[in-house]
Amino acid sequence: MKKFNLDKLKEECGIFGVSNHMDASALVALGLHALQHRGQEGCGIVSYDGKSYHSEKRQGLVGDHFTDSETLLKLPGDFAIGHNRYSTTGETSLRNIQPFFADLHMGGLSVAHNGNLTNALLLREALVKNGAIFRTTSDTETIVQLIAKSKRDKFTDKLIEALFQIQGGYSLVLLTNKKLVGVRDPFGIRPLVIGKLKNSYIFASETCALDIVGATFVREVENGEIVIIENEKLESVKPFPVQKSRPCVFEYIYFARPDSVINGKCAYEYRKDLGKELAKETDLNADLVVPVPDSGVPAALGYAEYSKKKFELGLIRNHYVGRTFIEPTQRIRSLGVKLKLSSTKTIVKNKSIILIDDSLVRGTTCFKIVKMLYEAGAKEVHVRIACPKIKYPDFYGVDMPTKEELLAHKKTTAEMGEYIKAKSLSFLSLKGLYKALTGEIRNSNYPQFSDHYFTGEYPIKPQDKIQGLKIKQLSLLSGKSNN
Repeated sequence: MKKFNLDKLKEECGIFGVSNHMDASALVALGLHALQHRGQEGCGIVSYDGKSYHSEKRQGLVGDHFTDSETLLKLPGDFAIGHNRYSTTGETSLRNIQPFFADLHMGGLSVAHNGNLTNALLLREALVKNGAIFRTTSDTETIVQLIAKSKRDKFTDKLIEALFQIQGGYSLVLLTNKKLVGVRDPFGIRPLVIGKLKNSYIFASETCALDIVGATFVREVENGEIVIIENEKLESVKPFPVQKSRPCVFEYIYFARPDSVINGKCAYEYRKDLGKELAKETDLNADLVVPVPDSGVPAALGYAEYSKKKFELGLIRNHYVGRTFIEPTQRIRSLGVKLKLSSTKTIVKNKSIILIDDSLVRGTTCFKIVKMLYEAGAKEVHVRIACPKIKYPDFYGVDMPTKEELLAHKKTTAEMGEYIKAKSLSFLSLKGLYKALTGEIRNSNYPQFSDHYFTGEYPIKPQDKIQGLKIKQLSLLSGKSNN
């Protein structure tokens, strides 16, 4: 079911870590619940009780596996880290589910990773030539191998040596015998925040995961920063040259949960502001503003508020199908969007509609939604997208189509509008995006965001892609093996 909806970008993972708490594993499970939107293919927790590490990994959702006391009792200890997975590298296999664990000379090490390394395969080839043995196809294992290979004495030095070899967008939570560690890549592409719960520190991908466990938000981990928790104290190490951060712009547009705080504001507020700017640029006469639920709702509210048009839920989302709809037949699957969305026919009938969504990727889902509204009796359907045209792929942890499969890469706006059968189609400009998110113009020399989706300007060169390297499936992991 992974590819059931190919018309939305998929963030790779959510990570969570807790130090010095008697219910560490239970808190991690709750945190992963809050981060479920970041990955639905697999979930795992590793705990440490002062002597031994304990691990439980499952394919599927957190709520299906980490809600009973029996499972959590298998994860004792005051330290724990967890991971939700949505794969961008490596197949969906139990072996690829994190956190990863390894016994090293210095003791145990567990790693949870959100993001993607752009030179993982180059590093992997070199490590294998030098005798390294890989058990998974995940780029995260490369980080573990580099730490294990280091000849430095202290763990922090081993970690720094490894970090200077890897490239890409990443955030890490690591657990050793003595430390809980959080790391964010030098550009701050992938998110990571710090929370406090009495004497316990917490790392999480988003603030919504802090809220669910009752933790107080402390701050974001800075770009290029290593934060070390040991003996109830926090230490910051910044080994990389100082530079401005360039967080992924799609955290603001779509990835982050609406109630998560990013740079001082809820994601929901940013998305309303995107809708307002969209209305300033593309408004027209129409009866209703209708969002594509759920992701298009904040932008549609902002659009309606600024344009003073009536906001209506012309589409209703069914939250109980999709991943819970097990292996539908091809005939049922072909119904596509109707499994998840339905129109409120009496509201949209004979109405001209401005349909708002956060993004347009392939256009296949949008085409079906436009068709659905016309079948429900809509007079006109004008599509407005609350971000610029997505023309280029991502290499930093986002699962998305190739450049050739992106609708905006191969078609003009007019051609895209004709493809989705809309009366008209418009996108938020890049200038409008930056105005909504920062109140400033885009710095062309050093953009405030990683906005390569729209511009093709990559902060880090995708070395594996440039050299044409692809992951080689391990023989034991081929087929349908869950090992």
